[in-house]
Amino acid sequence: MLPTKGEYQMTKTDLLGAVAATALAFAALPALAQDCERGTLDDRFCDTDGDLLADVPSDPADQIDPDTLIFAYTPVEDPAVYKTAWADFLDHLAEATGKEIVFFPVQNNAAQIEAMRSGRLHIAGFNTGSNPLAVNCAGFRPFTIMAAADGSFGYEMEIITNPETGIESVEDIKGGTLAFTSETSNSGFKAPSAILKADFGMQAGADFEPVFSGKHDNSILGVANGDYPAAAIANSVLGRMLERDVVNRDQIKTIYTSQTFPTTGYGTVNTLTPELQDAIHGAFFSFDWEGSSLEEEFSKNGEAQFIEMDYAGFWDVIRKIDSANDVSYACE
Repeated sequence: MLPTKGEYQMTKTDLLGAVAATALAFAALPALAQDCERGTLDDRFCDTDGDLLADVPSDPADQIDPDTLIFAYTPVEDPAVYKTAWADFLDHLAEATGKEIVFFPVQNNAAQIEAMRSGRLHIAGFNTGSNPLAVNCAGFRPFTIMAAADGSFGYEMEIITNPETGIESVEDIKGGTLAFTSETSNSGFKAPSAILKADFGMQAGADFEPVFSGKHDNSILGVANGDYPAAAIANSVLGRMLERDVVNRDQIKTIYTSQTFPTTGYGTVNTLTPELQDAIHGAFFSFDWEGSSLEEEFSKNGEAQFIEMDYAGFWDVIRKIDSANDVSYACE
């Protein structure tokens, strides 16, 4: 029998059991380097078709078809907010796959990548900056992003301050403090670091003191409350927080806005069977947003659907930013 509405929320004991089972299944898979084309992928993976993604294992014995699928959304804000927001979609996913679905509330980007790398995460939305690391180190295969009804998508990195700080321009940050989110975040660290260096001749440690808040909502709240004089954030997160009245517009002043970047990429781990991956793909594109908990939360950014995307093309600008920052995709 398929899970009914709300049954994806398992008990702690059930979740630990599911995690243990999937970890054991993953542990049984080959971990040795393979003799194949792989580009920048970890030695455990192959990329024979050149799409920059880990291939699905060719041997059915190396593929997994777990009874319970674990889903995680990128930890940009309080996980409790998104457990509710994703509820209707996860019910739909359960119906489409015939699987039990668990929402896994990860606390940071590194933990999310490690969860997929170690076999404890099957389906995920990784933030923009984490996508290349998840792809290369964890076998993540992104295939969709959220978009507006007209197909437009993306967000911008903004450097924000509180009007009371007296900071009027990016140059005014010199000699002060700038809050980043985490080193795996595109808008929260990678993009602003590259832009500040290339366009303003400013580097962390030399021209300003960097601090790390952990998440975008922490940085935004820190600026609003006067804890940080300035911060680099994703304006999609800021938009949702303004819509929920978590912060007020008069507490935030934008002094820089970047080009548009792709937003969270959603996909699966490469070891799932092709049939299961197809069912998951279908669930994303058949989901009816109208009146759903997903629409209630993400319409605040104007998002209204999932659209197909290819990692090689959509994430090209992000890989270039990583290259400018000397980021390596080497996996420990």
